[in-house]
Amino acid sequence: MERLFLAVLLMILIWPQKAHAMHIMEGFLPLGWCLFWFAAFIPFFIYGLISIRRTVSDNPQNKVLLAFSGAFIFILSALKIPSVTGSTSHPTGVGIGTALFGPRVISVLGTICLLFQALLLAHGGITTLGANAFSMAVVGPFVGYGVYLILKKINVSHSISLFLCAFIADLATYFTTSLQLGLVFPDPSSGVVGAIMKFVGVFMLTQIPIAIAEGLLTVVAYNLISANFPFQEGEVF
Repeated sequence: MERLFLAVLLMILIWPQKAHAMHIMEGFLPLGWCLFWFAAFIPFFIYGLISIRRTVSDNPQNKVLLAFSGAFIFILSALKIPSVTGSTSHPTGVGIGTALFGPRVISVLGTICLLFQALLLAHGGITTLGANAFSMAVVGPFVGYGVYLILKKINVSHSISLFLCAFIADLATYFTTSLQLGLVFPDPSSGVVGAIMKFVGVFMLTQIPIAIAEGLLTVVAYNLISANFPFQEGEVF
């Protein structure tokens, strides 16, 4: 199992990337859209802060798993593959934290990671933080967790459920990013819908194999944690 973990991690690490790659970059979105996405994102962030406080209060040992989940997000989402002008393809890393604690917590952990990447690595930006956080720290985790709960309810194996949680969360993130870019840069002939579909098409060329690798890595990492660190999964609803 450890060998599979290292193999998948190595596959992600050696994927071609550029140092200047980033999420939706600083200044790429008009100010009005930046404010809109911040307004849409803030309630989830506040909701997540309350959830983290409750999670730590219920079991102080959860701090270790929270730290691991945050580090997992930071490392994977910092790996960039240039894709569409103004943005990139990369793993999101939100699947494992979503399965452990539910998506509310990820709205905070993901945002912290995005903020540090913007400040320290020049990945993304401050004005576009709301848009990037809404796609990667809100939509991706909530959609992935919904799939995870449905699969568990119909007795699909845990490994497959976890894989699809991470896989779908990754793709949902990039569909949202495509929506955000399509709204700002509509296609001259096919409009907003056409632009969104074009962004989706370009993103998916690189994102589907990345999402598969991320799903496998998430399953292996989760199994290693569960074998060495007893815990109880959180619930969002």
